[in-house]
Amino acid sequence: MAAQNGDKVRVHYTGKLTDGTVFDTSREGDPIEFAIGSQMVISGFESAVVGMEPGDSKSFTVASTEAYGEHDPRLVQDVPRTELPPELEPHPGMRLTATGRDGREIGLVVTEVNDNVVRLDANHPLAGEDLTFEIQLVEIAA
Repeated sequence: MAAQNGDKVRVHYTGKLTDGTVFDTSREGDPIEFAIGSQMVISGFESAVVGMEPGDSKSFTVASTEAYGEHDPRLVQDVPRTELPPELEPHPGMRLTATGRDGREIGLVVTEVNDNVVRLDANHPLAGEDLTFEIQLVEIAA
């Protein structure tokens, strides 16, 4: 029986960037579980599972537009250090959370720091990246 829209599936995966760097994997733990069509995972990942049968494996690439979108320079902002909490010692790669005007939390990554300004990037860390996945369909749950 092949996986189809609406099926709950369990999938092992390894995700890689175009340079081969692994950015995430389920191989050291449990497979991920999601319902196809629920938008719990990126759309390119969901559509790749459709038609697979338990035990099947495949490798595929998801374009950035089907994954986390293109990197949007409008989501990068320089903030005066004086606007940050005084106890915060920002450094490149540091992850921060801010609250937007609508009350939702926004994930930020510090990309540059100098004496006066901290550059914050609100893009998803994988925005602008084409992603390659190696997946194995473990189970189609009832």
